[in-house]
Amino acid sequence: MLLAALGVLAACALPRGAPVLTEVAKGSQQAADAENISVVPITRESAKQIKSWPQTGWRGHYSWLARQNGPASNILRVGDTLNLTIWDNAENSLITGQEQRSANVASVKIDQSGMVFVPYVDEVQVAGLTATKARQRIQEEMSQIAPSAQVQLQHVEGVGNSVDLVSGVANPGPQALPNRNFSILSLISLGGGVSPSIRNPVVRLVRNGRTYEIPASSLFADPAKNIIVRGGDQVLIEEDRRSFVALGATAKEELVYFHKEKISGLEAVSMLGGVNDARGNPAGLLVTREYKASQTRTDGTGPEKQYVVFTMDMTSADGIFGARNFYIHPGDAVMATESAVKPAQSVMALVGSVFGLSNSFE
Repeated sequence: MLLAALGVLAACALPRGAPVLTEVAKGSQQAADAENISVVPITRESAKQIKSWPQTGWRGHYSWLARQNGPASNILRVGDTLNLTIWDNAENSLITGQEQRSANVASVKIDQSGMVFVPYVDEVQVAGLTATKARQRIQEEMSQIAPSAQVQLQHVEGVGNSVDLVSGVANPGPQALPNRNFSILSLISLGGGVSPSIRNPVVRLVRNGRTYEIPASSLFADPAKNIIVRGGDQVLIEEDRRSFVALGATAKEELVYFHKEKISGLEAVSMLGGVNDARGNPAGLLVTREYKASQTRTDGTGPEKQYVVFTMDMTSADGIFGARNFYIHPGDAVMATESAVKPAQSVMALVGSVFGLSNSFE
């Protein structure tokens, strides 16, 4: 019976969900001889060098602006509208009619040259001024024809003094800026806050044709990141779509999304639930990455070949510290290989059980 059991086991390999490290190493070496593939062990020393290698999957960092405070009041911009009320109690006033003390000049729009037209005065340059300064300038021009006239001004913000809250909040849409110290967190709050359905939200700011972005968690945690928004800004809150693939003898085999700016190799293994205790090989963790052909180097500042298999050994201190300083890139594949010993142990356990069963019949 023992011989029969061994024959059956020899004929039938145990099922596996991942390759063994020696299989990958052998296959990589064969491919390296014919193709553009290299194998790079992760150690403390190699992790330092790899940090300077080109980024793949994204530019490698978020970009955000420094906070700068502005004056409390808004400045008038092209596209804003002014409502003027001109008061004059002089007899035979050019501005007001008989028995009138005031005249209204409604909905005067600031044109592309930054000017508004005021009756009897002609055009007055107001763009770039605060509402108070603009009122004073109009009144000074008005005093030349009506020395006793006084001007009252109401400022209605146009596109240039509003921000577009595009997506990712309960109430998207244009928002008028009450002053020039209006922060991005105040803007998000005005829109109803970040939508709870967004996983790992990233805040993106589009200003003057450039895009800046920051994880929402970092924005909420650091007051220095709470920048002042400007008229014409566009703000979008979207999911962080960066991800890597988990394969092999780990607790998870799935697409794993980044939850922060950088994830180390050690953190990636933890996010996957660690190596499978029953079949995983902690000395055989692999990260595969594809670089552009233009990113290859021969001076050590980049990969020598376009396709790279990084190997991480979690059974040595050098490998653990190296994995802590090695960072996963979006689009990487993280694989835990199987141990060649553990399947053999399973075979021996099965053989032992068969042998014990045979003894029970003696």
